[in-house]
Amino acid sequence: MIDAAPGAPPPDWPRAGDEIGAQNFGPFAQEALARYAAVSGDDNPLHLDPEAAKAAGLAGPPVHGMLMLSCFEPLIMGWRRDLFISRLSAKFLRPVLAGDGIRVMGRVLRSAWVPKPELILRLTARGRSDDLVILAEAAVQHKNANLIS
Repeated sequence: MIDAAPGAPPPDWPRAGDEIGAQNFGPFAQEALARYAAVSGDDNPLHLDPEAAKAAGLAGPPVHGMLMLSCFEPLIMGWRRDLFISRLSAKFLRPVLAGDGIRVMGRVLRSAWVPKPELILRLTARGRSDDLVILAEAAVQHKNANLIS
């Protein structure tokens, strides 16, 4: 049971504007992309074949978008282990190429306790030159929402 007055969030509940510290992921080696393709079923040659990437106008194979998007979950879990992602949407703004990494971070846009403990987070990923590569929004909820009264 969470200790708070009815209808009031506990003192440690995040507030709008709170920052989620940055975390680095990668570099994403070509071998890692091949392994991700095998387990995800996303074996698009664009991600695996440098010649296919060049034919598409890229300097090299791009990292799978869903692989990069998966980096937000450990970012959130490192910040608050009592939350889970209930919704995640993203815009992929620039490709990240094999051999490069990303830096992910976030901040709380909205914080609610009633009718259910939920946060809306703005999540971003930046590439090698600090360019914005992913702009995302996540709804996260408290894992024990059914215990909160």
